[in-house]
Amino acid sequence: MTFALLVPAQTKKSPRDLPPKYRKWLQEEVAYIITPKEKAVFLQLETDKERETFIGAFWKIRDPDPGTPENEFMKEHYRRINFANQYFGKESPGEGWRSAMGRIYIILGEPNTIDRFENLSEIYPTIIWYYTGKAEYGLPNSFSVVFFKRSGIGEYELYSPIKDQPQSLLIHYKGDMTDYLSAYEELLSIEPAVAQISLSLIPGETALTPQPSIASEILVANKIPSAPHQKVKDAYAEKLLKYKDFVEVEYTANYIDNDSEVRIIWDKSGMSFVHYLIEPEKLTFEKVGNTFRSNLEVSGKIADLGGNAVYQYQRTIPFEFDKEQLDNIRAKLFSFQDMFPLIEGNYKFNVLIKNTVSKEFTSIEKDLSIPPPSSLQISPLLLANRIVRNSEYTGKNKPFLIGDIQLVPSPRNDFSKTDKLYLYFQIHGLPDDLRERGTLEYSILKDGNRVHGLVKNIKDYPDRTNFFEEFSLADLMAAYYKIKVSVLDAEAKEILFEQSDFFISHLPNLPRPWVLSIPQPSSEDPLYANILGNQLLSKKDLAQATRLLGEAYHKAPNSKKFALDFCRALFLNKNYQKVKEVASPFLKNEEEKYEFLSIIGQASQALGELAEAIAYYKEYLAHYGANLYILNSIGDCYYRLGDIEEALIAYEKSLEINPKQEKIRKIVDTLKAKK
Repeated sequence: MTFALLVPAQTKKSPRDLPPKYRKWLQEEVAYIITPKEKAVFLQLETDKERETFIGAFWKIRDPDPGTPENEFMKEHYRRINFANQYFGKESPGEGWRSAMGRIYIILGEPNTIDRFENLSEIYPTIIWYYTGKAEYGLPNSFSVVFFKRSGIGEYELYSPIKDQPQSLLIHYKGDMTDYLSAYEELLSIEPAVAQISLSLIPGETALTPQPSIASEILVANKIPSAPHQKVKDAYAEKLLKYKDFVEVEYTANYIDNDSEVRIIWDKSGMSFVHYLIEPEKLTFEKVGNTFRSNLEVSGKIADLGGNAVYQYQRTIPFEFDKEQLDNIRAKLFSFQDMFPLIEGNYKFNVLIKNTVSKEFTSIEKDLSIPPPSSLQISPLLLANRIVRNSEYTGKNKPFLIGDIQLVPSPRNDFSKTDKLYLYFQIHGLPDDLRERGTLEYSILKDGNRVHGLVKNIKDYPDRTNFFEEFSLADLMAAYYKIKVSVLDAEAKEILFEQSDFFISHLPNLPRPWVLSIPQPSSEDPLYANILGNQLLSKKDLAQATRLLGEAYHKAPNSKKFALDFCRALFLNKNYQKVKEVASPFLKNEEEKYEFLSIIGQASQALGELAEAIAYYKEYLAHYGANLYILNSIGDCYYRLGDIEEALIAYEKSLEINPKQEKIRKIVDTLKAKK
């Protein structure tokens, strides 16, 4: 699978631009429960199919029991709308769902109790809805929502102690309209229950100092409207927009949040590698007999800032555990770690991970910048809670393996007091004076104050590119910190610095994930020259691309991929004879030859060896079937050989596949006229 890196910024539409069905859904049916992010995404969708997919995901993400065929949340939501339309808003021209009572009922549901004060001679009609048990939605444990008829006429409005104040509830109030305390005391003498809610909607809040409640205003204006959003993880909406063309419908509501870490690390060969890890919130397994299975499809893409693909890769990672193995990891996070080489430049990095068993997916999107290592620079700091010295993978490439030291970082930079903080960074382009006379100053800061420090000479480090330090955290209290590394010159002047946040938990032991980190060949392996060569080819650096692709081929001349990639670069260099030399040995292998027929045919055609080119092209068609480019190339070869009949046959077959080839049609008309 290939996929676009990021969905380009789209012009946001207005709801009035939507088809009536979807405008009604957005502005009426889900107006009170859709999150701002979901609404913004919905307005960017282009087709009805995309909107239907979104609506399905919208309800699925809210389904309290996805294992049952009925969506209890959706059923209850539409029941509330119907109830509101039937019983509320009778004094207004609009439907009941638009009324103040209708809105609150749709958001909060049935109140626990209702008190009505509609026939008091001194108080305008007032209704109090009392709610409890809504704390999970970010609301107080108990509170009231009050409706009243302003001046005694019209529909019921939502009452606010700050905006309306007790004066607005009294029919015959004659006092100062700014004196809420006098109005409150008058209400208290008429109906204490109404007096209490006139100052605060939250029980007990104004017992000591009676005054209009700011917290009640926040409750009415902010907390109640946002209550439907509290338990909704709406990150799925943005991911659906980005991946709508690449993630099947059954995945759409199953976006899993993750923590991630991405670092650029140069190895001793001078290659820069992207090391990354992704820790999804969960990894789901399917029971098959006595085993538990999961299967990940990992698709990565690097694109330049113009959106052009520079590098793409795929991994398929199946898991199979028995019950004992699963029990050992069930309570742990899962950390997927990977790496790949990348040439200098500025990029957008995207990874999509799909669990084909559970139909869940997660992703990361990061900006990457890889400057030339010759410039003076310090890399971002990488913090690890554990290291493995003398790794068994020394000499190979492995995510977060530097030399013989395997780092075990956490994307959250979380530590316990019993942990050590292992710090790693690189410095490139150090001039001789800094190498010999410079120092590194380490500072651990809390609230801007230095609580621990260390200064070391750069020359005392055995490797003056890769720097490791470790710090005990035993004497530090649980809190948030910052660690800073400064490069100082001989006069102790700061030249460079980097810093990173971390925190120390009060927990004695933090849960750590189980790690899947796939070892890869050493940097001398021709695989990397091939990868980098193709990246350079995508950036139109033909000379460097050909050099690296040639290097990979010459190290492994029997590799079909290396040979084919080298042939493509040679063809772009117009070195057609070399293309034939590289490709010809593979034509002897019945299983491999078909992938070379097109490129060797093109090279033969470019060399004027037309009959030979036709033979290669026809063998290609016999294996793969009709192909516009190949048919047109055959037509061109026959035309140059003077065989008009065969040229017409090839061109006309091409037009049967795609009649809109105006250039080919003109050639056919010309050839027919010559006949």
